[in-house]
Amino acid sequence: MKKIVIGTRGSILALAQAEKVKELLQKKFDFFLKNDRKKIESIFKENFEKLEIEIKIIVTKGDKNMQDFEKIKSNTQKDLFVKEIEKEMLEKKIDLAVHSLKDMPQKTPEGLVNISFPAREDSRDVLVSKTGKSLKDLPKGAVIGTGSARRKKEILTLRDDLSVKGIRGNIHTRLKKLETEDYDAIVLAAAGLKRVGLENKITQYFSDDEIMPSPGQAILCVECRNDDEIIKNFLLEINDCDTKLICVAEREFSKIFDGGCHTPIGCCAKILDDKITVKGMYYNGNKRISCKISGKKEDAKKLAQELAQKIKKQIWKNFERIIERIKRDKNGK
Repeated sequence: MKKIVIGTRGSILALAQAEKVKELLQKKFDFFLKNDRKKIESIFKENFEKLEIEIKIIVTKGDKNMQDFEKIKSNTQKDLFVKEIEKEMLEKKIDLAVHSLKDMPQKTPEGLVNISFPAREDSRDVLVSKTGKSLKDLPKGAVIGTGSARRKKEILTLRDDLSVKGIRGNIHTRLKKLETEDYDAIVLAAAGLKRVGLENKITQYFSDDEIMPSPGQAILCVECRNDDEIIKNFLLEINDCDTKLICVAEREFSKIFDGGCHTPIGCCAKILDDKITVKGMYYNGNKRISCKISGKKEDAKKLAQELAQKIKKQIWKNFERIIERIKRDKNGK
């Protein structure tokens, strides 16, 4: 018998994500056991008929004290939810870890590798409304809850007569606050609600033209030790190649704009056949700047870089227009 230990945070969503990866790995092993036993020996360098997969809960600094999340700079906040898990992996206390890609820092610690990206869930943002009303039907001054700078900007672009109020906590905490506090609706990720079986709570789905998703949203990232060839090879069996290319594009776009938790950017890539289309969004003040680019999916990283440059050029043009307007106003006086 072979035993594999998965490390994860203890939230309901994190556990659901770890269970999903456990299920994928178990199904893959069972398939090989029934149809291709030589594959088991090829991956594990031994033959056995039973695989035990254990999930170990690891408490991170971000879980212990959400106040730290508020105090630390946005580009390092993501470390709060992965460092302890990665430490246990390096110490060989766990074999692999399951993360939400959007929570992952750009830099992976030495000795670890982000090896597998299972097929993406629904990447859209959604509205959960207390009364069941869609965004357009909410009354003027209605209070929308979100802790995301990106979502706040997008909501106010769609309805500038609404009020946006910060909200923190996991999915269940936020849903409870919607019911008990002065929120009329909250904005969440569709993937999270679906993964914990709360899809029925969704009032409205937003298209990526209405609210652009966060880079990497709805993608699971499976991390392991770089020198563990057995686990690496097994995890590659559940990797989705198109999802990995989408990850490359969206992460590259985020990296260029230093996309931390409080950076108002969005990115969404989609693949159809051999073509990838990457959409990007950035708020320059209150001005929404968005572009898209398409090309061969193998050029995902390059296309993301070109997209970022297109948006940067628009930002600069916007800046030049502001300067010209200031000059005209000054000369007019």
